[in-house]
Amino acid sequence: MKNLIIFALLFALGMHINAQDKNQAEVRITLRDGSLFNGSTNLPTVDLVTKYGKLTIPFASVSYIEVGITPDKANESKIIDLISKLSNESIDIRKAAYEELIQKNVGAIPVISNYIYSEKYQPVSFTEFTVDGALTELKGKYSIDDNFNEEDIISIDYQYLMGGTYSFKSIDLKTEFGTLAIPKDKMKKIEVIYIPGSESAAKSYILQASKHISGNTSGGWLKTGIMVKKGQTLNFIASGEVVLQSLSGGKYNPDGVAGTASNYEYDDYSYGSTGTYPQYGNLVYKVGENATALKAGSKCSRVADGNGYLYISIYETVYNSANTGSYNVKVNIK
Repeated sequence: MKNLIIFALLFALGMHINAQDKNQAEVRITLRDGSLFNGSTNLPTVDLVTKYGKLTIPFASVSYIEVGITPDKANESKIIDLISKLSNESIDIRKAAYEELIQKNVGAIPVISNYIYSEKYQPVSFTEFTVDGALTELKGKYSIDDNFNEEDIISIDYQYLMGGTYSFKSIDLKTEFGTLAIPKDKMKKIEVIYIPGSESAAKSYILQASKHISGNTSGGWLKTGIMVKKGQTLNFIASGEVVLQSLSGGKYNPDGVAGTASNYEYDDYSYGSTGTYPQYGNLVYKVGENATALKAGSKCSRVADGNGYLYISIYETVYNSANTGSYNVKVNIK
């Protein structure tokens, strides 16, 4: 009986460890002051509250989160009351309100900013202890730029963006120097680098010929968000057809010119081509932003010879926004 109990405890502990590992992800956190921290954390899902309702997003689908600044609704009336005192004729009243205002948390920034751009705001002739000065000082205090978002922006597989509120106070980040509790109001961006075990699951992407052309220097390569490690096997399956106006309106598929047999040689060990030099219209990939483009075609299986993010595109050296059509690409990393 005693042995049975010990076995049950060990089994439960093993299940708990496996559950933790399953939810663990390697991330890079950028703080608003420019500091960077790399480490691992347990984030099973992202509960995003939008104006259309609450969405529960698996963390394995999240590429990055741009952390917004949520307005401090709980203290909004107090903040606005302090702003109104900045219009008082008495410099002592203005000074006291100003000093209290600049001690507020980061959530006061969107409240003050929204008030300044509302019809309620009436500019004053004072040059000391003004609401504009308080806003500037608070932005400097928390390292907030002028183009901040009130919503948290979440990227799904580097293809779709969703805005809403992702409520959390801090993230426990395990680093080589120990575990750090990083508060949300200090964060600017959370990038998902790698999720253990997620590489075995296939992910699908759409390459638009009007944008995802290797010769397009502005967003021509689609960043998949998949962090590839040297020695992993990259599997690609692609379909679709595009019309490349840059090539006299010719039709192409992931293997090259549409309507023709593949020019590639196949061997017994791979269902992809043995060559790597791309031809026009090919589905191509690269591991790392500055790596050389390699062809994938409609089916390909290759071993990665380096580390980095996986990028995919349609091979063509000249970009024309009038291109039409798309490729559907499924990527599986093992």
